[in-house]
Amino acid sequence: MELEYVEPGTWPRGLGLWAGFLDPLPAAEAVALAGEIEQVGIATIWLQEYSGVDPFVRAALYLSATTSLTVALGVAVIYGRDAEAMVAAASTLEEAFPGRFVLGLGVSHRALVEARGHRYRPPIATIEAYLAAMDATLRKRRLPPRILGALGPKMLDLAGRAADGAHTYFAPVAHTAAARSALGSERWLAPSQMVALSPIGERASEDWRDHVRPYLQLCLGMPNYIANLERFGFSRHEIASTSDALVDAIVVADEPERLRGRVEQQRRAGADQVVLQFVPPAPAATIRDRLRLGITV
Repeated sequence: MELEYVEPGTWPRGLGLWAGFLDPLPAAEAVALAGEIEQVGIATIWLQEYSGVDPFVRAALYLSATTSLTVALGVAVIYGRDAEAMVAAASTLEEAFPGRFVLGLGVSHRALVEARGHRYRPPIATIEAYLAAMDATLRKRRLPPRILGALGPKMLDLAGRAADGAHTYFAPVAHTAAARSALGSERWLAPSQMVALSPIGERASEDWRDHVRPYLQLCLGMPNYIANLERFGFSRHEIASTSDALVDAIVVADEPERLRGRVEQQRRAGADQVVLQFVPPAPAATIRDRLRLGITV
């Protein structure tokens, strides 16, 4: 039987917020903060894997406690669930909260997958087969939009052909333009945008780049990100040294004009939704205080 999918035209626009900071909180506190996030005008919160909490369970809790907030997974790792289990979880959320859940799928990184005891297989063929297995499920259920965590041209091509869009991470604005070109105009595109979290009530100082470099260096331990940056003209030296040019391309200072300008660049490049991620990772209370200042982009 064929699966039924939500029409892409109903997908959320506006701003998204990477919400990994909710994961360490007790469930009741995280749910309360999700309600505050909805009240400040964020359209979508994005949940992650590898944090010790189940993103599908947390998605159900957040959706139950809010009225218009969308929850997206950025991304659910396909090695953690077989295709039928993924369909069951995603379709249950779509049934309970129509149009308010987006299923992001991804192959993750070799080191992370193998640390969980799985054998990392060729990414494109593996996720293409996984999508086909989802489509072949015997139970007809209404599925939410499926998007892929995608960086390279082959994965972006697959996202345009076999999924409903893409979520991109740790990439410059030029990558957003390339992703839009690869996906075409009908697919949803939600790039992440890192924002250097500055002390509340202060303008970001000129050493904000040094503040975020340690976090970026952790990300640069993943070969996928290095290969993608090289495709967009960054040299091995710039990557190894986390150069100012690299930091500026990936992160924007938490100042109103700079942030507004970067979000607008992402939108002009083809983003349907820009997902803000405050870095380095901070306690939920710090991000709550930042959100209460307002995000007018």
